[in-house]
Amino acid sequence: MKITDEVVDHIAHLARLEFEGDKKVSIRQDLERIISFMETLQGVNTENVEPLVFMTNEVNRLREDEAKDTLTQSEVLKNAPKKDSDYFRIPKVLDK
Repeated sequence: MKITDEVVDHIAHLARLEFEGDKKVSIRQDLERIISFMETLQGVNTENVEPLVFMTNEVNRLREDEAKDTLTQSEVLKNAPKKDSDYFRIPKVLDK
């Protein structure tokens, strides 16, 4: 697959990025190498290979979940830029 400047521009727009000049050329070359590698992987015979559920044999060692009172409500609200009795005040972000 050939990566064109239009494809790079489209991906950049979706990712909210901007590439110009040498950076655009470098990104295009990187994308072409990635696509080339993926095409190489398509040719690998995986017929008798079991799918992996986990990438390693490591086991997560999780701690017990213990409830603790670390800060009081007044301590938390003390540094709030805006508060209303027992709550944080935040700017309105959604219109109805």
